[in-house]
Amino acid sequence: MKKVKRHPSAIPLYGAAAAFVLYALIFPMYNWTHYSLIITAGLVVCVILRAIFPDRVEVIEVPAESVTTGDADIDALLREGEIAVAEMKKLHDAIAEQSVRSEIAAIIDVTDKIFKDVIDDPTDYRAVRRFADFYLPTTMKLLYAYERFGRGGATGESIDATLARIEEALRQIHASYEKQYDALFKNQALDIETDIMVLEALLKRDGLLASEFAV
Repeated sequence: MKKVKRHPSAIPLYGAAAAFVLYALIFPMYNWTHYSLIITAGLVVCVILRAIFPDRVEVIEVPAESVTTGDADIDALLREGEIAVAEMKKLHDAIAEQSVRSEIAAIIDVTDKIFKDVIDDPTDYRAVRRFADFYLPTTMKLLYAYERFGRGGATGESIDATLARIEEALRQIHASYEKQYDALFKNQALDIETDIMVLEALLKRDGLLASEFAV
């Protein structure tokens, strides 16, 4: 999650202070009218300088609040997923090759969905746990290797061959992760299908199911 943070420039304040000093040196300061004028002059200078020197805008990444399910094992697994996704994003940003960045972005997206699946379907815990223990570490190792070999634009027969092999592996990993997520979703799809069949049976029994929708 991204958050915009503004850093006001100090120049308008310095300008207003300078205007106060100059006014006090040049004009008399005998009554409240003079003080009103000096304040007005300072504000005008501040407004003008703020338009010339606007706030510096900084976009910062703010970690999203962690989801808590109440199950210690599931919550620990979700934290692992958050850490892995955050690390993948860092590696993604450090890699220059656009086609590889796109592949990594897709892997990040499906990885996040795989971990979050356990929130909606805790029965998938073992499958997601296996994914985290066996598949994810190798993926991270390949991403680290690609970033390391590609750092600084180094080239060479061995380096180029290794990078190309990793790129192909990342494409295969993306496809495999998509299949993994689809397999996790099948359990939910079967539950939904069962609910629909039960509802249709009840409606049909009570004579409330229109004939064109009857099974």
